[in-house]
Amino acid sequence: MEISLPRVAEMLHSASTIVLTAHVHPDGDSLGSMLALYQALQADGKKVHLLLDDVVPATYHFLPNWKKISKPVDNDRFTTDLLVILDASDIERIGKVQSAVKAPILNIDHHISNTRFADYTYIDSKVAATGEIILELLNLMKYKVTADIGTCLYTAIATDCGFFRYANTSASTLRYAADLVEAGAQPQSISEALEQRSLSNIVTLTKVLQTIEMHYEGKIATMTIFPDLLHDPDENTEGFINYARSIEGVEIAILFRAIDEQTVRISFRSHRADVSQVALAFGGGGHIRAAGCTVHDTLENAIAQVLPVAIGQIR
Repeated sequence: MEISLPRVAEMLHSASTIVLTAHVHPDGDSLGSMLALYQALQADGKKVHLLLDDVVPATYHFLPNWKKISKPVDNDRFTTDLLVILDASDIERIGKVQSAVKAPILNIDHHISNTRFADYTYIDSKVAATGEIILELLNLMKYKVTADIGTCLYTAIATDCGFFRYANTSASTLRYAADLVEAGAQPQSISEALEQRSLSNIVTLTKVLQTIEMHYEGKIATMTIFPDLLHDPDENTEGFINYARSIEGVEIAILFRAIDEQTVRISFRSHRADVSQVALAFGGGGHIRAAGCTVHDTLENAIAQVLPVAIGQIR
């Protein structure tokens, strides 16, 4: 059932116990939105639990309260008033949280590829980030936007619009960012934290750049991360794909990351093509210009399956 933002506010107000979660392979928007809503609901006296079926990348360890996010294990069972899924377009993207929590599901999202899987759904695909929706929600509920909440939401919004460089940046996006700076978010500190990379991560990048291959008359560029390229399986490779996207003439950039022999995580970026449709074809989702999916097959087979679908988006 699709509901209005005031109805979302009513549901949160009525619930006493709430579990917040987001998609696996978390990014700035999912984590920032989770942590901002967590702090606001906690301040309102709600009992809130943060669950995520993945690790929090070290890049985001500057976010307030990130250590309160726990990873579900097989015997975890939570009975709560409401399960709120943030920034996820499909139920499969929350992993083990799906089986660990028994509750009505409220999905708050901005992905155009959302499958409307939840009991209650609020989607605004016109905004740059789920963080924009959360800020609107907090204002509607008259929750105070503290400096910590501002830091989380500024991170959510800025990372999902490429620090205001991508086509999804609107006048409202910039106004929200200004409001968050007034609330105490510090753009310079956030940018510096997000730009920090370990030496091993830079070395990994140099190796991944050597895997770039051009396809379809130079309109598609692929990059591949083999397991033996990573010093740490949880190493942050966010942003690597932008190097392929920046190549002159490239319309679609694709990053294949082999997790194991039968699991490949795939990221897509484009200039004009709708890559959300490519991701959706493989059970993933995302935005028109940025999307992702996971293929449970060998790396070789994943590449063979995905490339023709990507080509179909630019023919």
